[in-house]
Amino acid sequence: MALLSVDDALAKLFAAAAAYRIAHPLAQESLPLLAAQARILSRDVIAPINVPPERNSAMDGYAFRLADAMSLPRLAISQRIPAGAAPKPLLTGTAARIFTGGVVPDGADTVEMQENCDETDGEVNFVQTPRLGAHIRAAGEDIVRGSTVLTAGTRLGPAQLGLLASLGLAEVSVFQRLRVALLCTGDELVSPGGTLQAGQLFNSNETLLSSLLQQQGCEVINLPVAADTLVATRQSLVQAVASGAQLIMSTGGVSVGEEDHMRAAVQSLGQLDLWKVAIKPGKPLAFGWVQGIPFIGLPGNPQSVWVTSHALALPFIRHLQADASMPLRCLIPAGFERNKPQDRREYVRVRAVMNDQGQTQLLAHPQQGSGVLSSAAWADGFAMVEAGETVMLGQALLFTAVK
Repeated sequence: MALLSVDDALAKLFAAAAAYRIAHPLAQESLPLLAAQARILSRDVIAPINVPPERNSAMDGYAFRLADAMSLPRLAISQRIPAGAAPKPLLTGTAARIFTGGVVPDGADTVEMQENCDETDGEVNFVQTPRLGAHIRAAGEDIVRGSTVLTAGTRLGPAQLGLLASLGLAEVSVFQRLRVALLCTGDELVSPGGTLQAGQLFNSNETLLSSLLQQQGCEVINLPVAADTLVATRQSLVQAVASGAQLIMSTGGVSVGEEDHMRAAVQSLGQLDLWKVAIKPGKPLAFGWVQGIPFIGLPGNPQSVWVTSHALALPFIRHLQADASMPLRCLIPAGFERNKPQDRREYVRVRAVMNDQGQTQLLAHPQQGSGVLSSAAWADGFAMVEAGETVMLGQALLFTAVK
């Protein structure tokens, strides 16, 4: 069977996610701002006010009418306006002592910073010619009432939440968390803290994927490890459906070996496509439906899980969540070489560093195998090397940052 490209696999996943969202619209809830960290905005936010709501001073200084400053030698100081005070209309021929954030009084059209002013005996003159409209922030200069300030699909971080607070909003409408049932398979897996017997391994995939899913804002349902039998695997999938999961994710058991039962178990409860994806590390990827619930099956090797999660599973999950955010991607010169072309797109674990010339470059971890996580823990992200390509020193590579 021909290998499916990563881009074609993503297109299939995105189409499935869109169809599922149409049939099962995402539920919404309203949360206090501080409870909405990392959640996905479910509705556009329209500004109910101008920000700032009124003209205010960008400097500590004096507010006045420029025509008065140009016609009179000195201006009497008629009022003092700190931030938060309501000013009176400015008297003709006078100036107001004003502080940063103070509301510019009606009648004033200019503010001059205090460094350019000379105040003596309750009067002020200017040591340089003022400029009309200087140092005044217009009402709505940052945000205009009625404008769209955030769009649905925005992931809410500190800046977005602070922006909502500046509009006077105490709550925000977000999508409910996506419920993901996580199932690891394999008789060889032992929970961390246990004791390894011959042939056994600690189950790093559960911790790895649980952390990634929580970071993505999902609610994770951790199922017990499924034994390498068809009956046990099928029972675990039934348990996942009964848990109320909106997505079932598994690791291991998706190949075609005698101990790989996930394919048959899913097919007995729904339908399954098993794709051989042109991705390194990783290759077998299962996608289908278990009693109407989307299912995605990842390989069992930890590094393959890391790469296929970022390249395939997390983009699919973002589509299920209506999450419009994207990881940072940019072109950075390679600080390494690859002389032997691969037959699959390779996701090289790299770290972005600054060389002696002050230029950023990508260094590759020496261990790029699929069985261990040391390179993932060391790396800042992935450098994408397309199938059939080599890498020369200094060649620009597409870098994807991961947290």
